[in-house]
Amino acid sequence: MLGALAVATGFVLLSQWQFSRSQDAPPPPPSTTERTVPLTEHFEPAVDMMASKADQIVSAEGSFLPGKQVLVRGRINDGATGYWVVAPFAVSGAPDANTIPVVRGWQPTDAVPRPAPAGKLELTGRLLPTEAPIDETTGASSYPSLSVAQLINVWDVPSYSGFVVANEVTGTNGESAGARSTGLDPVQVGPQPQEQPLNWLNIFYGIEWVVFAGFAVFLWYRLVADDHRRQLEDAADEAALAAGFAPAGPFPETDQPSETTKENQ
Repeated sequence: MLGALAVATGFVLLSQWQFSRSQDAPPPPPSTTERTVPLTEHFEPAVDMMASKADQIVSAEGSFLPGKQVLVRGRINDGATGYWVVAPFAVSGAPDANTIPVVRGWQPTDAVPRPAPAGKLELTGRLLPTEAPIDETTGASSYPSLSVAQLINVWDVPSYSGFVVANEVTGTNGESAGARSTGLDPVQVGPQPQEQPLNWLNIFYGIEWVVFAGFAVFLWYRLVADDHRRQLEDAADEAALAAGFAPAGPFPETDQPSETTKENQ
């Protein structure tokens, strides 16, 4: 009994753990993410981006690397599908001269965009996690996803494991060097919704552990019931033998005449 209860208790605890894992942590509130913080203080290179770091408005100083812009297709802007223009931004003060991909703006076609602004710049934008790479045939003029792992190989530079969608870009003289200054449409990315997402796979696993716990208790019940039934049957057999089937003594030999027979003779 104790073993079955211990197993069932373990299964219940595992189900509770799975249920606790089924609810992902909600994103940081807008009161936190919409406050601009320096990129170099908020996030480090060569580190996977957690939910607590994503969606933050960050600022950075540095310059775009010339001749390395790429297009990312399938991006919707005001209901139209087009291309993001992405360029590597060398972040001043970043360790090991790391860069970060910056979405400079949007354009409707895959035409070669105008070069990124040169010189020392300051930008602010929303920090987002890298997208998953999508394999495709080589020779395409654009990429299907903004995968930092792919862009590192294309640009041959170290990079943060995330990208920034630029809101504002200004030069040292305070003049705007944003999307519109180079013929692009600005890209607007709002804060994430505050709903707490559910992981249905963890919920399914939690239900499974509850079923396993119930099966362990049921198996213990069947073992105890079978043992009790065997004990009752053994007791009934012993009572039956004692009542009528147990021999009262040795039977007389059949080939010897009885006393009654002798008297009759």
